[in-house]
Amino acid sequence: MSYDKVLQAKSFIVGTKQTVKALKLGTIDEVVVASDADPRVTAKVVSTANEMNVPIVYVDSMKKLGKACGIEVGAAAVAISF
Repeated sequence: MSYDKVLQAKSFIVGTKQTVKALKLGTIDEVVVASDADPRVTAKVVSTANEMNVPIVYVDSMKKLGKACGIEVGAAAVAISF
């Protein structure tokens, strides 16, 4: 599952703004987006990932994604590098 990918990633960046910045720098291998996040929040991440031809994986829960990143709050988007 994609939560495992986050745990096994060489590095990851949590948050939509930081994910967009990292995508523009071209250092990201994959983006993980929580399906239960507000689409207005994740729209910029999704469009930037599509522009940069970076694969997007969807997971079901912001809370679980945040927990996989080791934070106490939910995460709408995470950028990972292998």
